[in-house]
Amino acid sequence: MTQETVLVIAAHPDDEVLGCGGTIAWHAARGDQVHVAIMAQGLFSRGTPAEAEQAALRSACKNANAILGVASLECFDLPDNRLDSLDLLDIVQKVEALVQRHQPGVVYGHWSGDVNIDHRLLHEAVVTACRPQPGHPVHTLLFFEVASSTEWQIPHSAPAFLPNWFNDISQTLDAKLRALDAYAMEMRAWPHPRSVRAVEHLARWRGATVGVDAAEAFVLGRRLNFH
Repeated sequence: MTQETVLVIAAHPDDEVLGCGGTIAWHAARGDQVHVAIMAQGLFSRGTPAEAEQAALRSACKNANAILGVASLECFDLPDNRLDSLDLLDIVQKVEALVQRHQPGVVYGHWSGDVNIDHRLLHEAVVTACRPQPGHPVHTLLFFEVASSTEWQIPHSAPAFLPNWFNDISQTLDAKLRALDAYAMEMRAWPHPRSVRAVEHLARWRGATVGVDAAEAFVLGRRLNFH
């Protein structure tokens, strides 16, 4: 079994777990090195949070990713829900630096059609940073859905999320849900789509569509097979 280096690039704390937490735990369990980068601040879109709130979210992020078994976690401080206030090149360069440092074969990022502006711009940055130049390390580029963002987009306003890649997380769904419990301050009550119950229902449905107990769904951006 060939081990991979995996890079997950998410906009906000909890996006990484909502989008591919079960997949992160699956990669870690098989011995892959998983690096997670959170690019933007959390909480600031709701006003200026108290220092205690910021510290609690940072702690939740560390705990959630420890549950999933990540090799490294890096949190940046880009403006929350205001990535459109930055030049795209500045975001691209940060992603390029991550790719250069970790040399991942597999990269997971946001889908382009989400309601959230940070998700959309980070998608563009990831696509640009992972353009297939000679010698580039990334051979598999996948984009995840985020509950309460992806499905909230209006039809025809942006590309619909139509998954064509599924990872079986039947054995790691519990780890995903425990990681979301660590993010309790960010979760909502049922029937909000960003409730633990809704996330489990989505995983069960994605699994049922491909004949397994639970799955996470992705859109494949690019796959390069080697000889």
